[in-house]
Amino acid sequence: MAHSKALLVLENFIGGKFVPCSSYIDSYNPSTGDVYCRVPDSGKEEVEAAVKAAKDAFPIWSSKSPSERSQILNKLADLIEHDLEEFAQAESKDQGKTITFARTVDIPRAVHNFRFFASSILHHVTECTEMPAMGCMHYTSRAPVGVAGLISPWNLPLYLLTWKIAPAIACGNTVVAKPSEMTSVTAWMMCKLLEKAGVPPGVVNVVFGTGAKAGEALVCHPDVPLISFTGSTLTAQRITEKSAPHCKRLSLELGGKNPAIIFDDADLSQCIPTTVRSSFANQGEICLCTSRIFVQRGIYNEFLKRFVTEARKWKTGNPSDPTVNVGALISKEHLEKVRNYVKKAQAEGARVLCGEGVDPLPLPPGNQKGYFMSPTVITEVKDDSCCMQEEIFGPVTCVVAFDTEEEVIKRANGVKYGLAATVWSGNVGRVHRVAHRLQAGLVWTNCWLVRDLNLPFGGMKASGIGREGAKDSYEFFTEVKTITIKH
Repeated sequence: MAHSKALLVLENFIGGKFVPCSSYIDSYNPSTGDVYCRVPDSGKEEVEAAVKAAKDAFPIWSSKSPSERSQILNKLADLIEHDLEEFAQAESKDQGKTITFARTVDIPRAVHNFRFFASSILHHVTECTEMPAMGCMHYTSRAPVGVAGLISPWNLPLYLLTWKIAPAIACGNTVVAKPSEMTSVTAWMMCKLLEKAGVPPGVVNVVFGTGAKAGEALVCHPDVPLISFTGSTLTAQRITEKSAPHCKRLSLELGGKNPAIIFDDADLSQCIPTTVRSSFANQGEICLCTSRIFVQRGIYNEFLKRFVTEARKWKTGNPSDPTVNVGALISKEHLEKVRNYVKKAQAEGARVLCGEGVDPLPLPPGNQKGYFMSPTVITEVKDDSCCMQEEIFGPVTCVVAFDTEEEVIKRANGVKYGLAATVWSGNVGRVHRVAHRLQAGLVWTNCWLVRDLNLPFGGMKASGIGREGAKDSYEFFTEVKTITIKH
């Protein structure tokens, strides 16, 4: 390419060194539509080198005490936090998210991930039981598994990559990570800090590239006994098939079609702004975003009017503008996919009340070719519509009415996914009752995205296998052994 000198060129990080690749992929700035970065197009050769480096580093790293590993994780957290603004600017440019979201959510959470697991690794306990009549006692011990394969998505790049790396290395494993080829920059930036943090060469290896080449080579490698993946259900099916011959341990955090259930006694002054945020935060590109809103009929019209008014207040535009609420979608192809869902809904007889095709979207001159879409609200849509059944993963939500508690539970559960749900009501008995019956791994009542990292995170049905969190991640990234002593 004639302008390649002006582009940022990334390199794989293997065995503590940056290593060039023989071929590269173009990466686009979603807010301008321009190529601004070249990412290694890695394959079997690069993955093989990374796995070898991780295997070689495993004996020394796994023999370090939890306290030693904890100190290194805390140091890495400090270094990222020191460069928070640089990381936030890079994440916003690379992913299309607003600079405000990157500054206040993505990078602070990446820092917190390392600090959280640096602490939690110091406080796990094992089990012990006695059998006096047999003269025996039993206890368990846990040990790191080996080389962990970590595959992270493009929506929350450093946030979700560190959510995997931190527990994996805290437990004593070494890792080969593959971020999304569309959002690789902050992972590359993190690699620059590893040596200074005290992470030995080979403990963290990052191989950039596509899922079809680099991802598949990692999943199929016989020396990678466990895979942690966050992404689409379709990709997870392929990972399951490819890893089956090796009996790999899998953690799969997948898609969602998350309902919000709003009863007629809900506090709309809290519910409406929170549900706007849960629908459109990060351009709706969060697996936990609300995409189906069920409103009890008595307040349906009032809710709809106020919700659309609030949604229209969310400003779409240049992600670097601190007054903007909605940045660019990840790619041209993804924008077209999301737009097509709106078109399908209209073809089925649904009404679009604001956003796509309804409201003008003025953009600054430098963003005219970017991948932008305003918050879009759809109503008069049937439960079996693709917009109510399939994950759209964009700034689109559907609002429908319901009459009874029994009815709405059945409708909310009537999808293949089961990741998250929100319930809005002032009736304490009702929120407990409904929360227990919803098929979702996480249920928020009268709030959204309030997280305690100690507790399990993950979904039911097609939303995944396994859970992540202090205890769950510890159990995933370690092997347990029962030891019996006769005395």
